[in-house]
Amino acid sequence: MACSGLHKAETLNIFPTSFVHLNIASLHDTACKVAKMAIEHGPIDTPPRAPSPVHRFGTLAVHAGSPHDLVTGAVIEPISLSTTYAQSAVGHPVGQYEYVRSSNPNRHNFESCIAALEHAKYALAFSSGSATTATILQSLASGSHVVSTADVYGGTHRYFTQVAHAHGVRVTFTGSIVADVAKLIEDDTKLIWIETPSNPTLSLVDIRAVTDIAHRSGIMVVVDNTFLSPYIQNPLDHGADIVVHSVTKYINGHSDVLMGVAAFNSDSMFERLKFLQNAIGAVPSAFDCWLAHRGAKTLHLRAREASKNGLMVAQALEESPHVIAVNYPGLASNKDRKIALKQHRDGMGGGMLSFRIKGGKEAAENFCKTTQIFTLAESLGGVESLVELPASMTHMGIPRDQREAAGVFDDLVRISCGVEDGTDLVGDVRQALEKVMVLPKITNGLAQRNGNGNGHA
Repeated sequence: MACSGLHKAETLNIFPTSFVHLNIASLHDTACKVAKMAIEHGPIDTPPRAPSPVHRFGTLAVHAGSPHDLVTGAVIEPISLSTTYAQSAVGHPVGQYEYVRSSNPNRHNFESCIAALEHAKYALAFSSGSATTATILQSLASGSHVVSTADVYGGTHRYFTQVAHAHGVRVTFTGSIVADVAKLIEDDTKLIWIETPSNPTLSLVDIRAVTDIAHRSGIMVVVDNTFLSPYIQNPLDHGADIVVHSVTKYINGHSDVLMGVAAFNSDSMFERLKFLQNAIGAVPSAFDCWLAHRGAKTLHLRAREASKNGLMVAQALEESPHVIAVNYPGLASNKDRKIALKQHRDGMGGGMLSFRIKGGKEAAENFCKTTQIFTLAESLGGVESLVELPASMTHMGIPRDQREAAGVFDDLVRISCGVEDGTDLVGDVRQALEKVMVLPKITNGLAQRNGNGNGHA
């Protein structure tokens, strides 16, 4: 039974939540329950929300999970690199921790912070966003069925289609989950998976509309909130059972950490996922937790600036004659604008957007090579602005017909706006469009005119 279990963690009064870690006996009991993880059908209630925060987001971001060091008085937590912790007697650790895979101070503090920011009772950190997805799917019994939005992150699609079936979990994708979810529910459906906004077409899903249908059938709803961050959207407030993030993106925000996190309110879900977190061991390092926690302290500042920049760039693209369509929920013209006003803080659109460029794949590739501030690279949510082609990069593993059915065409460009000056970002987009779309026409025109003048074919 060694290397498992924790003891009750202390929290500061500023926190709207606290969570109780499982002790050794509790983890053993949970192990016995995991064999019976199938969720019974029948109506379920949305788990009670954590107590409403006393403080607002910015205050929580800075202080939640950040107790002062009681020995040194350090305002910023130290990095705890120890893998094991002393015990005063057999089975009696000196403090709250006994082995790093089960937990460590930096991971616990980070999880406390995210639980506060997502209005959750619990949060659990994992070694990546993909590990978070895998652990949640592992919590389902063999034979379970999942309904998912079709427009999802390529790594999620890969896990659903190529890995989940190996332990007997089937996934059905739909391009219109609100309209289709009721008829797609089967006797074995246990989970509904939503990305909102979706990756990379930025489509929104009315979370409450889905959870109302799902909960009547005893089905849980998971929402991937990576594209917006807890600052702009809190899915648990709209009825979701679990919210997940790739911490690598906005929460950490500096493109130097690989991590994932899940937040939720259910006590039984905590037992299941905490057991699997410890048993599977896909956990982040203490240093990564420390870095991500530091990043979360400025999340509200970065998310606000990125969202402001996203709107500026989206408006510039919408006005351009070289653009076919712009996907950005912050635009008044966006098809999902009403949902954004309902679910997003102040109706913000976030820092992510995508657009289709005239001229096909070649024009899209040339645009990505021509930007000067936007870096051609995968990922998103960092302080720096990035640009990429989903069909050839992040979503390349999805079959072409499925990609295009979800709106991911070869000419679709995805942009992650960072925190640079928005005017500079708009200027960069405009100059790239001009070089890709206008300059070749001028050059060709000159070549033809010169050719006609000197008789060359």
